[in-house]
Amino acid sequence: MGKLLGICVSEQKGTEKHLIEEADLVEDFGIQDDAHAGKWHRQVSLLSNEKIEAFKARGAEVQPGAFGENLIIEGYDFRSLPVGTRFQIGDALLEMTQIGKECHTHCRIYHKMGECIMPTQGVFTKVLKGGHIRIGDEVIMIEKDENAPFRVAVVTLSDKGSKGEREDLSGPAIAEMVTEFGYEVVEMVLIPDDQKRIEAELIRLADGRQVDLILTTGGTGFSRRDVTPEATLNVATRLAPGIAEAMRMLSMKYTKRAMLSRAVSVLRNDTLIINMPGSPKAVRECLEEILDSVDHGLKILKAKDSECARS
Repeated sequence: MGKLLGICVSEQKGTEKHLIEEADLVEDFGIQDDAHAGKWHRQVSLLSNEKIEAFKARGAEVQPGAFGENLIIEGYDFRSLPVGTRFQIGDALLEMTQIGKECHTHCRIYHKMGECIMPTQGVFTKVLKGGHIRIGDEVIMIEKDENAPFRVAVVTLSDKGSKGEREDLSGPAIAEMVTEFGYEVVEMVLIPDDQKRIEAELIRLADGRQVDLILTTGGTGFSRRDVTPEATLNVATRLAPGIAEAMRMLSMKYTKRAMLSRAVSVLRNDTLIINMPGSPKAVRECLEEILDSVDHGLKILKAKDSECARS
């Protein structure tokens, strides 16, 4: 069991947070009056007091809230816990949604110490149930529900779409189909055809958000800007080529130009990444073909099912 040692808020983003004695957690929003609250997956940030003390022991002079953390909690190593872990504080209930974050603008601590622990040791949560919290409250960890549906992120790659010059129809089509299949879509992303940006997004979703499945759409053709396969291969830890091959075989029944698809399918640790076609029609056709087998593969990957073999 943990203990709440600090509650920190800021009225504006980009400023250090300051300590308060008590606060209201608002369902699906965050801490009342905190600048980082909102309708997104990073509503409340948590940081282990033990990690703060270890950092201070190396000579850092930091006050509560200096790392941008909302809640300072003693008793848990958050980095070692999986996304989906829940924490009860009084009547309030939080669910962990992301581990760590990319630091775009280095804070004062980084410039002084050469590092900051929030990007590596901090975690983020959303508020499932609101409630009033106070310093000194007990923090009870509730382990991740292993029977929860598989979590999916949909990533659309389109220069024009990211500029608002073209409506994204394929991403919503994917989200609709996997939701009907019983999966949970936790994030939808629309970004330009930039390889480094794609790689960073895939890494964030796989490592930080720990989604089970990432489905990309777009960027798999012969254009010089079509770099989705290269970005996907660069972040892979293992290959899973059969899925992309099966989609090409199916699509060849409808058009010979399917042979020009360079889509790949890979694993990044415990996350399956599949490059889908760029059109809504092809997306639906391919998902209908692969979803049952993908589901079985995910269950094997997550040790929820055993390998099968034909006799």
